[in-house]
Amino acid sequence: MDRRNTFKKAVHERRALLVPGAANGLTARIIEDLGYEAVYLTGAGLANTSFGMPDLGMVTMTEVVEMATAITDCCSLPLIVDADTGFGNPLNMVRTVRSLERAGAAALQVEDQVFPKRCGHFSGKEVIPAADMVAKIKAAVDTRRSQDLLIIARTDALAVEGLPAALDRAAAYIEAGADITFVEAPTTVEEMRKIPVALPVPQLINLVVGGRTPLRSRAELEEMGFALVLYANAALQASVKATMGVLGSLREQGSLDAVLEQLADFRTRQNTVKIDRWQELEKTYRS
Repeated sequence: MDRRNTFKKAVHERRALLVPGAANGLTARIIEDLGYEAVYLTGAGLANTSFGMPDLGMVTMTEVVEMATAITDCCSLPLIVDADTGFGNPLNMVRTVRSLERAGAAALQVEDQVFPKRCGHFSGKEVIPAADMVAKIKAAVDTRRSQDLLIIARTDALAVEGLPAALDRAAAYIEAGADITFVEAPTTVEEMRKIPVALPVPQLINLVVGGRTPLRSRAELEEMGFALVLYANAALQASVKATMGVLGSLREQGSLDAVLEQLADFRTRQNTVKIDRWQELEKTYRS
């Protein structure tokens, strides 16, 4: 797929490509309309948005595949999919890769947490033995049909075993075939700077408002050497605050008069879901 090849080239430019997260097709459409070059299907966002549940390993592979398919169908951007732990052992990883490759993913992110996993910025994380994760990465690499489908290996070992151990794990995952590595939740700028220097493949950094990692600009992160800058749930956090504000005002005031300026107008909403395209199709097939 062209979008896979396009994304692969952008990753290897190592220019701190900004990648917002989406938990549904509508958000992915907005991200595309705003001119971003890639989108991320966030597992945390999917759990929060679709099921009202926390990011504690509640989402299944089938549900992730369903949403990935919906996003690649309505959005032409390369899609990175949060595939959690691969949803099991190396055999489960084989099925996960097959399913998400068919769904049109450009990259799959898998991590070395014990299942059920938890948000990378939560406390209480545990990691599986590095050898077990190496086996899962090898299974992912062997299973993919396209070499342009990138495998992103995330390690959560920094919070459990410290940065040197996390870097050692990332190096082992690279040797196993990972195209990109992702050392989750560094807590200082000094730690952030060490990661791209220590590892030879492109690196991803995840910035979470209220999370453990210091927020830095794209220019600073590019200077550090990061290839991808993930804002997995910025859109979700914005929508939660906006929804609470608008509906809170409606309940208190009995109308939307005080918050009308916070609402997208009717036409903007319809443009976002490409109603003109569907109306043209309707005309084409009208008997």
